[in-house]
Amino acid sequence: MYEPDVTVITTTSNLVEKGLADDFTLLINLLEKQTYPYVEHLIIDNASTDGTQELLKEYKNAGYINFFSEPDNGKFEAFNKGLIRAKGKYVSFISCDDFYHDITGIADIVNVMEQEEADFCFFPSYCVHPEGYVFQFNPAIYNVFQVSPCPRQAMFFRKSTLDELKGFDSKFKLLADYDLMIRLVLNEYHGVMFDGNIVTYKLGEQAMKHTTQAEAECSHIFYKNYKNLYPMTDEVLDRMVKISEMPKPLLDKLVQKFPPEDSEIFFDNYKQMYDLRIEALKAQKEQQRRGM
Repeated sequence: MYEPDVTVITTTSNLVEKGLADDFTLLINLLEKQTYPYVEHLIIDNASTDGTQELLKEYKNAGYINFFSEPDNGKFEAFNKGLIRAKGKYVSFISCDDFYHDITGIADIVNVMEQEEADFCFFPSYCVHPEGYVFQFNPAIYNVFQVSPCPRQAMFFRKSTLDELKGFDSKFKLLADYDLMIRLVLNEYHGVMFDGNIVTYKLGEQAMKHTTQAEAECSHIFYKNYKNLYPMTDEVLDRMVKISEMPKPLLDKLVQKFPPEDSEIFFDNYKQMYDLRIEALKAQKEQQRRGM
């Protein structure tokens, strides 16, 4: 039996009850139209009780997917379960209401990763905001140590690389994918950018609704990953989380994770992000002042 080259992993939890069955059907149908022939679509379901499992059985019987259903502790634990079961050389993690809009996209990604012998690939994406508008998210890999450089949906990974990193750190319920991106670059795995936009995803509302938890997770992620490089005091962490300000000695170590010829780009991108965060904070304070 041929082992698929790519495994797409999707998590589900009571899709029918949440009104996501149509979105999931779109994902399934567009994935089936991909020109790359060797794609395994693996669904990890959180023991749904609303008819989702029956829907999944229909797709499984039709040959579109394989799925496993059991209780999990959040989507990142579920993604790790999928990673263990994945047969592909390359894997991606896409949510049930996202989709690959370019039917040649997976073939293009595999071709780039094979040519470059890449451990991971990142690319532009269309983001659907909860208010209904759509914008293009262009990846910013040089800012990875300050902010998430791209959405998880706009990445493919070599499975063996994720196995070495032990997948997602599932104690982070909102930002485990960002933690993974930092670890990929810190450990100097080979990443490559693909210029094409192949995926449309919905902006995660959980992180927007739970900003305090998101900031706490971000602080923990920075401490976890940088503590051996620089003293991560509460003040340093707070400024990193709030305004993307990083101490110069830490920056001087982090820039070494990129090729020497990219040093100037790294520092320019760092400064641009810091300036943006400062201006955004000023605008927020001014808005609060006027609202008083």
